[in-house]
Amino acid sequence: MGNPTLTKLALISRRAREDGKFQFISLAHLLNAEFLRECYGLLGKEKACGIDGKSWQEYGERLDENLEDLVRRLKVKKYKPLPARRVYIPKNDKEYRPLGLPAIEDKIVQKGIARILEAIYEADFMDFSYGFRPGRSCHQALKAVNDTIMFRPVNHVIEADIKGFFDNVSHDWMMESLQVRIRDSSLLLLIRRFLKAGYMESGKLIRTEQGTPQGGNLSPMLANIFLHYVLDLWFVKRVKPNVNGQCFLVRYADDFVCMVQHQRSGREIERMLRERFAKFGLSLHPEKTRTISFGRFERDNADRNGRRPNTFDFLGFTHYCGYSRKGKFLLCRKTSLKKFVKACKSMNDWLRQIRSVISIKEIWKILASKLRGHYNYYGVSGNWRMIAEFGYVTIRTLMRWLNRRSQRKRFTWKQFNEYLKHYSLPRPKIVHNLYKPLPSSEIG
Repeated sequence: MGNPTLTKLALISRRAREDGKFQFISLAHLLNAEFLRECYGLLGKEKACGIDGKSWQEYGERLDENLEDLVRRLKVKKYKPLPARRVYIPKNDKEYRPLGLPAIEDKIVQKGIARILEAIYEADFMDFSYGFRPGRSCHQALKAVNDTIMFRPVNHVIEADIKGFFDNVSHDWMMESLQVRIRDSSLLLLIRRFLKAGYMESGKLIRTEQGTPQGGNLSPMLANIFLHYVLDLWFVKRVKPNVNGQCFLVRYADDFVCMVQHQRSGREIERMLRERFAKFGLSLHPEKTRTISFGRFERDNADRNGRRPNTFDFLGFTHYCGYSRKGKFLLCRKTSLKKFVKACKSMNDWLRQIRSVISIKEIWKILASKLRGHYNYYGVSGNWRMIAEFGYVTIRTLMRWLNRRSQRKRFTWKQFNEYLKHYSLPRPKIVHNLYKPLPSSEIG
């Protein structure tokens, strides 16, 4: 017999699709023990602990008792999320991105809420939204950008960056967005408690009056809901009908690009975007948001004006205008310099730290996984040179650190290449074909 909650979620999804204005008034009861047990099973088993210090395995030792107690507190509204444990990960050489690590029990509840919200909002989300959605990926977003610029009348691109989005989202506006579809006061109270839970840093509790903490299961879903109303729906209903020429949007979480036909429309949309986000307490980064000429005529325009052709970055790739072997316009992309340098530095730091700590066999196993991960993400059409360069830099770095590991046995470059023939590592390869032709019905 199937899980009754999953059946109810399927019914919720169907109702949401059938009636775009329907408001759901009874949802919190879905967070029952059986459903939360399944949510627990979906969590990463090796993820870092929150401030409770309790791991996935430790919580599972008394899973039935823990879930029974959790559901009891949820029903009487006595459940309150713990503050997240704040850590920082490198954003670049100078900046760090804050992450909030929730306690294991909070992760379970967040997962449950996120699945309920997904059942409702997947029916509402736009086709050009790709971030943190089932069956969608960043490579599909890249493909959408590729096809829009290649097959639509695009001559300008608005490269946008929301300044500190996850740290500055208004809690009040977030709750307003949720109330468009949800009228369950218990579930809304629970979500607000998560927003207000705060975080622990250097032993001090920091209360949060705005923002959604990155690192939890709920934050990506809340961000998608917020931007659905603030950006996506607004773009479709207010922007597209009121500008000259065609315009298109592709969004992945809080990263998005807008592609337009006319320069005047691009500048007008950029102005409208700034005003729109300001209304909700957000701002576009003044240095990272710009309207540029871009498209099939960009190379010729740049030559006439004596300048370098424009490029823009999206999802870790620098997009630029090129030509195919037959001389036709081609949208090209390569790993952005910032991401390439960061990846090389990260690999060097890791090899330096572990070269004398773990065995060669274990180094090979982890390194192979790291290389596959890099090639799986950056292995897209036209980016062969950059992923091959990353593989080469990694191999050179590996040989250097292995030679420092042992003063007795040192490799020459020739000897190391022979060694790699016997103990191979993943080779660079193109994983994602972004040039696969569109069906004629989609080109339009």
